[in-house]
Amino acid sequence: QVQLVESGGGLVQPGESLRLSCAASASDFIISRMGMGWYRQAPGKQRELVATITSTGITNYADDVKGRFTISRNSAKTTVYLQMNSLKSEDTAVYYCKGQLYGINYWGKGTLVTVSS
Repeated sequence: QVQLVESGGGLVQPGESLRLSCAASASDFIISRMGMGWYRQAPGKQRELVATITSTGITNYADDVKGRFTISRNSAKTTVYLQMNSLKSEDTAVYYCKGQLYGINYWGKGTLVTVSS
């Protein structure tokens, strides 16, 4: 059983920063091996990849967030973060945390990020 709970969303102005957190609950076996990622879905659009991090710490970013967003995880691998800087209005979306192991995807319920002046 894997549970992912996102937090940290909110309303910010363009240019500001926000940090999202995703708390993972699962066995140590799963936690230590699971790849994690952040995805987002804007109104009327499909869900898209934002950033991923493997169990060994290799990261990958969507082109439009490179240099602005940073994905990381704590040493216990129980929490994944998404530091978002220089936010733009087009970053407005529901942000979802995803865990993946052996081809199985686990999703959180999402947290809303609104970037607006």
